[in-house]
Amino acid sequence: MSIIIMLLLLSVLILVHEAGHFYAAKYFKMKVDKFGFGLPIGPTLFEKKFGETTVLIHAFLLGGYVSFPDDEKDCPLPKDSPERFLNKPLYQRAIVISAGVVANIVCAVVLVFLAAFIWGYLPSGDYEVYIKDFATPQAAEYGFQKNDKIIEVNGAKIKNHYALTNFVKMSKSNDGKVDEEFVNNRLKALEEINPALEYDEVIPPEVGVKLPEFRPENPVVLYKHVLKAQAYHKDKEVSLTPEQKLLSKNLADKEVYVSDGRFTLRDVAFALSDSYHPLTMVVERNGEQVTLPNLIVNESGQLGVQLEIKEVITKTTTPFSVLKYGTKYLYDNTSAMIYGLYQIFTGKIPLKDLHGIVAITKVGGDIISNSGIFYGILLTAVISINLAIVNFLPIPALDGGHILFMIIEKIQGKPVSEKFMEQLSSAGFLFLILLMFIVIFNDIVGIITNKF
Repeated sequence: MSIIIMLLLLSVLILVHEAGHFYAAKYFKMKVDKFGFGLPIGPTLFEKKFGETTVLIHAFLLGGYVSFPDDEKDCPLPKDSPERFLNKPLYQRAIVISAGVVANIVCAVVLVFLAAFIWGYLPSGDYEVYIKDFATPQAAEYGFQKNDKIIEVNGAKIKNHYALTNFVKMSKSNDGKVDEEFVNNRLKALEEINPALEYDEVIPPEVGVKLPEFRPENPVVLYKHVLKAQAYHKDKEVSLTPEQKLLSKNLADKEVYVSDGRFTLRDVAFALSDSYHPLTMVVERNGEQVTLPNLIVNESGQLGVQLEIKEVITKTTTPFSVLKYGTKYLYDNTSAMIYGLYQIFTGKIPLKDLHGIVAITKVGGDIISNSGIFYGILLTAVISINLAIVNFLPIPALDGGHILFMIIEKIQGKPVSEKFMEQLSSAGFLFLILLMFIVIFNDIVGIITNKF
């Protein structure tokens, strides 16, 4: 039932978008031939004429469209008819094309404010992370206590489980990766206490190499988009060779390394550099902040604690709070989506991680089932904003592509060649269909592998 509800909510968004085009066109007295729900791929499930507009429901339910007489080559309307889309002033055509995007934005605003008003709450987007229990004795030795609230790691505020997990995962001991600048510092220290050795020459067998005082690696630094689970963390570290990894284990707790004739001083520097990234945590305990310095994550990437995650919910019981926190909710999610699109177009998010309607329905159904209908409504609002943003991208076959053609028309003083526009629109449509199938494939694989 929750999946059916989610599908209905998504269907509403498509209808709202196309209704925006439809009613804007009617306002400017343009004739609308077709109002299609779904894309004209495969059989048509329903077709009926209402007034001068034919309403169609297609079997391929992903998407929708509004069709004008200008789209049909055998249109009975005269070429100079004022009801034709292309015979209307440029600003009217631009409004009609933009109306779908505007309708989705208005829909999102209404859904968020309505949910906030009726429910009386809105998710803040933040979570509190607590120490629930210890998984290993090591956790107690670090100074943790049950019910500690983790508020800061390495100077960064912890507002979700993802941020903490990333810090811990990236700080594990002997991970086989090192920072080159840190390696160079270790190499410099080695050269100072071993002046007879060249950094790039193999150290002769049985020669003793003095090792500098142990230093842990630099603490991990994560930036705001990674902390908010909006981006992947990409470090600039380089991997040790298998031989350097073995050497690293042999150097543990030693003051002098006796050469076996296989490594250079630089190899020793690499091996010495692979230790651990210390964590400094600040926890809230009985109303006070307690600092736990120099925590060491084991080689499995674990601190040995069990966590409890609590979502931070904001009360929206007054008109002012509805307006304030509803606006913040919309702003935060819109910013996140724009940044996500930036990452997609710059290649920072691979194609295999793109998901679409199937995943949204599955995840949305789970959210409704586990958290209630208001979470489903809020997710629908977020998707509505996403539809608005994506549809306004300057890609042929999308609303933004049509707006781009109109801007070119305004600049050059005449419409873009009809043949050229058709070719670009066809290419854009094929691109979107290909992308859609890739995304659906990713969704199916994700469901099979329990990714979400």
